[in-house]
Amino acid sequence: MSNVFSGVCTIGRDAEVRYLPSGQAVLNVSVANNVGFGDKQQTVWLRVVLWGKRAEGTLKDYLKKGQQVFVSGELTMSEYTANDGTKKTNLELNATIIDLVGKRDSSVASSDYNAPAPASNYAPQAYQQPAAASAQNYAPPPAPNYAQQQPPKPAATPNFDASYDDDIPF
Repeated sequence: MSNVFSGVCTIGRDAEVRYLPSGQAVLNVSVANNVGFGDKQQTVWLRVVLWGKRAEGTLKDYLKKGQQVFVSGELTMSEYTANDGTKKTNLELNATIIDLVGKRDSSVASSDYNAPAPASNYAPQAYQQPAAASAQNYAPPPAPNYAQQQPPKPAATPNFDASYDDDIPF
């Protein structure tokens, strides 16, 4: 049995990607989640870990401090010894889902969200104006002649024997 966590969190530190000696990529990001309500509200910090090909993409460029994300995955606890010799416990989430939510952060250097979409030179052939066409030599296509169509033939009626007794003996 495993513990599963899903929730909307706020990133507390920019994501970083590291590589294991085997070459496998590991993305780490710290997120904060508020638990409880009113005076009893607490902030819980999670270390979110994403493994493999998904960690190698451009996702890290969007996981910046202050950005809200939806994370989901298996929750585990890891223990380690700090530099001063004390034992520490860390909540770690092996993520299966990381999605950006909330308003986009304009400080992300890899893209400009407020810029208009680039103009496209593509236009479907049917919508382009012919270069040499003029209004004088334009002729609309001929209208279809619906009067020449013949109505469908009625289906042939089956030939039943009228002497057949259709009473059901129940």
